[in-house]
Amino acid sequence: MERKFNKQPKLHIKSGDTVLVISGDDKGKKGKILSVDQAKRRAIVEGLNMVTKHVKPTANSPQGGIEKKEAPIHISNLKLVDPKTGEATRIGRKKNEDGKLVRYSKKTGEVING
Repeated sequence: MERKFNKQPKLHIKSGDTVLVISGDDKGKKGKILSVDQAKRRAIVEGLNMVTKHVKPTANSPQGGIEKKEAPIHISNLKLVDPKTGEATRIGRKKNEDGKLVRYSKKTGEVING
């Protein structure tokens, strides 16, 4: 009997985290996560992966023109920055004293708030 689960796996990053881009055109740059799309496993990072978008003139913007905006980056290309050391780190999960699952840095062992 085959089981079918629609549950998305947990991600190592969430909105508000500071991340380091480890591959692509913006490799080596740091930024803050604005939003995460769990289904597509992509995140929008502030000021990174900028694309130009052509905007038609509308009532709100009668001029129209070209605007720059952030495009999503796949989360496999992002690594969380440890708030204590400022270095990129891998993430683990463990239960705290209250029995709640928390994220921790694999490098320092410190619990990451958020």
